[in-house]
Amino acid sequence: MTHDFHSTVLREYDIRGIIGETLGAEDARAIGRGFGSMLAEAGGTKVAVGYDGRVSSPMLEHALVEGLTASGMDVVRIGMSATPMLYYAEASASDVDGGIQITGSHNPANYNGFKMVFQGRPFFGADIQELGRRGAAGEWVDGSGAVEERDVIDAYIDRMLEALDGLDPATLASLKVGWDAGNGAAGPALEKLAERLPGEHHLLYTEVDGNFPNHHPDPTVEANLEDLRALVAEKSLDFGIAFDGDGDRIGAIDGEGRVIWGDQLLMIYAEDLLARTKGVTIIADVKASRALFDHVADHGGKPLMWKTGHSLIKSKMKETGSPLAGEMSGHVFFADEYYGYDDALYAGIRLIAASARLGRSVTELRGAMRPMVNTPEMRFQVDESRKFAAIGEIAERIAASDAVADTTDGVRVTTADGWWLLRASNTQDVLVARAESENQAGLDRLVAQIDEQLVASGLERGPQAGH
Repeated sequence: MTHDFHSTVLREYDIRGIIGETLGAEDARAIGRGFGSMLAEAGGTKVAVGYDGRVSSPMLEHALVEGLTASGMDVVRIGMSATPMLYYAEASASDVDGGIQITGSHNPANYNGFKMVFQGRPFFGADIQELGRRGAAGEWVDGSGAVEERDVIDAYIDRMLEALDGLDPATLASLKVGWDAGNGAAGPALEKLAERLPGEHHLLYTEVDGNFPNHHPDPTVEANLEDLRALVAEKSLDFGIAFDGDGDRIGAIDGEGRVIWGDQLLMIYAEDLLARTKGVTIIADVKASRALFDHVADHGGKPLMWKTGHSLIKSKMKETGSPLAGEMSGHVFFADEYYGYDDALYAGIRLIAASARLGRSVTELRGAMRPMVNTPEMRFQVDESRKFAAIGEIAERIAASDAVADTTDGVRVTTADGWWLLRASNTQDVLVARAESENQAGLDRLVAQIDEQLVASGLERGPQAGH
């Protein structure tokens, strides 16, 4: 038996495809066979499996479990869940050696995919390519594993609530928060969590619906926060929190309806953490604001700019011993009192904790941030064969000039006006550009530099590409 995956499915950070076109039950079974074989060879025996609320998820889960057990793995089924609940099932149980979550994250309803953890570390990049190679070669271990079901939701919520231990009960009781689950997989856990949180909580769209009838579950797109903004205004809430489809990315707005972007959330978390622990490394991706890196340094931390991608950030955290990291996309990773994976529900609780500990409202914390003018993340299609080559050419030209550049992930150039970034997406045939300045005139000059570099490589900033 061998299996060939569609050429577009095995991605840098995860496995993802379109149901019925590039991804189906046979792929899920082969993923189980390959992952189970690799884990067996590494001495593992048990895998936790969860799935999100998409219509296709139960079918993929059934086939994945078949593949895992056929490779001798015992399987712990945790049922429908947010991705971080699967991460929790893997991280907290001494008998579990790996985890696979079936999720299409924030992609359209006809997509689905797999996020994986292997003996406590992210499974990505070369691991995913090896899984594909084994499928094509039929290089699988044979066995017959057992299957059990495990209910972890209550233990997961207990664990998250520890973040509020020792905080002033009166302060917590006075808080009023809005939450938008976007009909994604975090809904059931959010309902249980809100019942146990002190203060007043108003919930939107907690019913899991894989067709996402109210709005698309991507909290980094401002239009998707409109319902939450209306709720915060109507009920005079302190702030609002939104999740993506599988609950590993957070979005937020303050009491005045201003968006708190991923790097701005990280500023709040960093200030709270650094008030208690000086000198630690805090990581953000190359798309994050200079204001964040300055804020970390000003509060006694060591800012580290790293590559975009949740798997890459998690790996860098392990390597540096960093207790906190985040991305513009809303992935936030806490390893100070938590497990180091991205969990938007936990990040929501930590926002409550940070506000209470710092003695300032989320609106005050957001209002105190240095106003910066920036472009949104500009994404435009570039032929797959050209995207990395073009970034290489730009890096060479910049290196030959007197410009100050960081080439951790693409090219990020700092000038007197601010900074601009060009990088190649690891998951699509797309180049990503972003720029930030203190004023519009400075921003215009930075964007002109981006365009100049693109033209020099025979490219242009074309129509916006989706995620």
